[in-house]
Amino acid sequence: MRMSKLLLKTLREPPAEAEITSHRLLLRAGLAVPLAAGLYCFTPLGWRVLRRLETIIREEMDRSGAEEVHLPALHPIELWEATGRAQAMGQTLFRLEDRRERIFALGPTHEEVVSFLAARTIQSYRDLPVTLYQIQTKFRDEPRPRGGLIRLREFAMKDAYSFDPDWESLDASYQAAFDAYVRIFQRAGVPVIPVHADSGAIGGKDSQEFIFLTAAGEDEILLCPSCGYAANAEKADFRRLPPIAGFPQPLEKVATPGQKTIADLVAFLGVDPRQTCKAVFFRADGRPVFVAIRGDLDVNEIKLKNALKAAALEAMDEAAVRAAGLVAGSASPVGLSGVQVVADPSAVEGVNFVAGANEADYHYLNVNYGRDWTADLVVDVGLARSGDLCSVCGSPLGTRRGIEMGHVFKLGTIYSESMDVRYLDESGERRPAVMGCYGIGVERMLAACIEANHDENGIVWPPEVAPYHVHVVALNLDEEAVAEVLAGVEQALGEAGYTSLVDDRLDSAGIKFKDADLLGMPVRLTISPRALERGGVEVRDRRTGETEVVPLDGVVTRVRGILAKEGGRS
Repeated sequence: MRMSKLLLKTLREPPAEAEITSHRLLLRAGLAVPLAAGLYCFTPLGWRVLRRLETIIREEMDRSGAEEVHLPALHPIELWEATGRAQAMGQTLFRLEDRRERIFALGPTHEEVVSFLAARTIQSYRDLPVTLYQIQTKFRDEPRPRGGLIRLREFAMKDAYSFDPDWESLDASYQAAFDAYVRIFQRAGVPVIPVHADSGAIGGKDSQEFIFLTAAGEDEILLCPSCGYAANAEKADFRRLPPIAGFPQPLEKVATPGQKTIADLVAFLGVDPRQTCKAVFFRADGRPVFVAIRGDLDVNEIKLKNALKAAALEAMDEAAVRAAGLVAGSASPVGLSGVQVVADPSAVEGVNFVAGANEADYHYLNVNYGRDWTADLVVDVGLARSGDLCSVCGSPLGTRRGIEMGHVFKLGTIYSESMDVRYLDESGERRPAVMGCYGIGVERMLAACIEANHDENGIVWPPEVAPYHVHVVALNLDEEAVAEVLAGVEQALGEAGYTSLVDDRLDSAGIKFKDADLLGMPVRLTISPRALERGGVEVRDRRTGETEVVPLDGVVTRVRGILAKEGGRS
């Protein structure tokens, strides 16, 4: 491809809104142009990268035994209502109405539609197991699109769905998808670690995310340096410090003027934070919820939302707390009525807590669960933080930021039962298929590839992802010798199976070299009168910067060597 004919506009400086490296280089290299928040137009160069990523994904999914399908992006809303997710997805779900006033949704994911397909094609245990996958456009009305390609409103996703006769068979399908993901990210040059994760609105049993650790990530990951335990903060388990021991004492009311926070209360009364019961207020699907948790801990809103099976959860501000008849800063579950009470185990296991008296500037001493109050629901809603103890080995946990690159779920029978995906077993009994779900965001993968492969001069593409294998810089192309060598090199590269981007523009050598570094093809060839005088073509390894003049008959061999060293496949 000749750059003089290529639709490409590189930038010396990135737009001000580009805050992370991948976003800056995406725009500077001219791979994409923003249309609106969370929407991008991909240029020919950017589109080639996406297609190469899709090729890697397809090859590894096919290798795992999965079969490719194509499902509509436009879904009848009835499918989403059948599973309850029309409400659970809330405003994230794009809805529209056709000319007959029938409501449709733009698919943010495809569990419902693939279940519809499976219900009409899977009949017997002989049809199982089967894994179906597609690479399809998804739509999500994200409230805060960010990070360039990290969080979009329209994006391509490889989503796969396995159907098995039982949980044991699902384990094998899940492992096959897991192994395929490991190979995909290795080939794409994106280092990832698997972590325990929350299933979110998709639901299901077991769930793991593949996380690329980077300061640009929006997810907080808890990591144990001793045993290797890793989990998203939304899901992470941890060992709580033991409660303060003692025997229940009589309930006592004391004045605590102006003491509204746990820190204030601890200093005022001279007690350990573990001896306090914190009150935290939320609104779940419009109804108030009172959460009691030990004072040294914080509430994990994802755990709470899942425990309540709520579609929407939001913290209540002080005005909302007062409007609900609660006393901010002095509230407790003691004597409370008309509000759902959720208790973390930490607030139940201890004795003689300090808790609000539901009266301004007063607290109770020696509050004990079972005697003085009870909860409607006792469930782990504690948030793991840096320094908390690992649930596996007890070592202090550390935290890192990361980007979710892929997600695998064991869905079970949630969708097969609601969508009637059933099969006849060997005895003729109808049973629900056991499902798994596996997703990768393609544009996000492109962004992570840039985050993981760049230097101060630009992108450094892994060979399997690069839009072209070789960037050829032709200088003084009007000289006959340069033109002849360029034609011969292009032909030799093509015959060897390598693609090349030729900079034949009438720009200075400095501009061409800067663009070559910015665009990041694995190999740069410079054809110039000076190089020809030195006996050949200048060959530069983009990643290492190693440069040498290679005779014309050795150029393809040298290119092959660099690509092989970098892990590329032709």
